Amino acid sequence: MMQISQRIQALAPSATLAMSQKSAELKAAGVDVINMSVGEPDFDTPDFIKEAAKKAIDDNFSRYTPVPGYLSLRKAIAGKLLRENKIEFAPEQIVVGNGAKQELCNVLLACINPGDEVIIPVPAWVSYVEMVKLAEGVTVQVYAGVESDFKITPEQLEKAITPKTRMIMLNSPSNPTGSIYSYEELKGLAEVLAKYPDVIILADEIYEHINFTGEVHSISEFESVRDRVVIVNGVSKAYAMTGWRIGYMAGPLPIAKAVTKLQGQYTSGASSIAQKAAEAAYNGSLECVETMRKAFERRRDLIVKLAKEIPGWITNVPQGAFYLFPEVSSFIGKKYGDREIKCSGDYVMYLLEEAHVACVDGEAFCAPGYMRLSYATSDDNIREAMRRIKEASAKLV
Repeated sequence: MMQISQRIQALAPSATLAMSQKSAELKAAGVDVINMSVGEPDFDTPDFIKEAAKKAIDDNFSRYTPVPGYLSLRKAIAGKLLRENKIEFAPEQIVVGNGAKQELCNVLLACINPGDEVIIPVPAWVSYVEMVKLAEGVTVQVYAGVESDFKITPEQLEKAITPKTRMIMLNSPSNPTGSIYSYEELKGLAEVLAKYPDVIILADEIYEHINFTGEVHSISEFESVRDRVVIVNGVSKAYAMTGWRIGYMAGPLPIAKAVTKLQGQYTSGASSIAQKAAEAAYNGSLECVETMRKAFERRRDLIVKLAKEIPGWITNVPQGAFYLFPEVSSFIGKKYGDREIKCSGDYVMYLLEEAHVACVDGEAFCAPGYMRLSYATSDDNIREAMRRIKEASAKLV
């Protein structure tokens, strides 16, 4: 029998990608499925960014790139961080990789030893726990439900910290909940973390610009913890560049050097053409980003309004990203014909097969009893999907 490593056997497959695949298979079989499982903007990459990529091809940017990324791109990222976030990083503190996902994993692999504890507020993105497994760390989950807008308190954080705590992963705006920590809320967390100088703060800010609060804040703003914050961000969500695979980390120089060393051994530098496209994005206007943000905000308002019309759903009003994360445990124990809903995963599969709407079970995000819907789709799709869900849910008794 072919041996597969225990490391890989211990990993769970990505639930979001699995549901997207199942949705695609049904579509291929002729079923009219509305896919609300995938976290991907439905807009095209802005033209000025595409033009930069075409020019890079014509200018023969076709050779290996420096492992941490082109210096010109790292300077553009440093400029963005200073201009938009008021945080100063030298280009040497920035590492560009194949998407923010790779950089999150790189930082964990570079910083976590076997047995180190990593605090993860949950609900959390599907890959966080699995990345910690790869690094042989131990996940410490801190739960916050819809009643607290999915945000942990300083008291919860303090209670979770032990002598083995090495890192906290903080995601704001959040996937899957769309929640955003305010300045005051981040200040409260920073005040706790200031007492624990050995704890690294990994701030996943990939949804930074899909923000409906009117203000953008990062835990890196606080002087007491700034020297151990690692920011991970990228062009995927804000610029509708998911397939270009460009993300970055910006943080303390020793971590940047460690990440570069690691990346140099297993992927080396990211795509030369994609890097030049990202450089244009970061040096360009935010006008295209704002246009998309406004569309997402309109869709947020629409889906929240329709969600409130579905009996049995409990939902908050997400402040960012493009996800709704309703609590749906009221359907557990209900039946339609011979079919019984025994968990939120059953409800999600029921909606796929009965309503032909693909969503993701909250258990994938460490929150059973919930489900995630992506509203990164057209207004018409949102209306039709919610109509189908409401109709199918009403059949469960």
